[in-house]
Amino acid sequence: MESFILQNKTARLAVLQRIELASPFLLKIRKLFGRYIFSNIITKYFLNPKLISQEYYKMMQEEFLIIKKFISSNDNFFLGIGSGIGGLELLINQNFKDKNYYFIERNYVSKKVKYGWGGMANNEAYNDLELQMNFLKINNMNESQINIYDYDKDDLPEIKFDIVISLFSLDYHYDFNIYIDYLKKVSKPETKLIFDTIRVDYFNKIFKNVKIISTNLDTVHKSNRIICSNFIN
Repeated sequence: MESFILQNKTARLAVLQRIELASPFLLKIRKLFGRYIFSNIITKYFLNPKLISQEYYKMMQEEFLIIKKFISSNDNFFLGIGSGIGGLELLINQNFKDKNYYFIERNYVSKKVKYGWGGMANNEAYNDLELQMNFLKINNMNESQINIYDYDKDDLPEIKFDIVISLFSLDYHYDFNIYIDYLKKVSKPETKLIFDTIRVDYFNKIFKNVKIISTNLDTVHKSNRIICSNFIN
């Protein structure tokens, strides 16, 4: 089975970012001992990085196939908001060469990771930007292509992006409106924004073009994935 090169500490981040990667046994442990023990002990010492790497690759491949047809060879500047360690961007990079990737992330792991449609500003985070950079580089993304920004410390990039991707982040952990002014600033009318939501109708009032590209009802993420373009105002 194809897989990423995924080291122990990065495998932990992948599981915290995508709880579906945890085995049924680990999910039972999480339920029994709680999120704090799971996040701070179980994920540090009881994971199988090789297995997680294979499952993470498979998961990102499925995500890539959903959005592939919306990516053009003319799309050169990609922005990921809450992309985690960046597996999806690695697969985009394998299929569309010589693109530029920008990431906006938070650089810490919450002590008690929670999942859910928060609809508000919160401090939830589970990433390590040094580990993310290393993961991208050892999986054949050139350092010159990678631009990682710490949401809490850095001035955010202000270029016009071709594609913005935020799977289970914008409108999931963080209210979309936190970023709306910024997204307007870095978007062209044809910029494509891809993210997940449980309130599609709301975005029909924000964008001129909104299309559901997939529906997810089988996991913890019960939602629609949409592609939007051209802010109304």
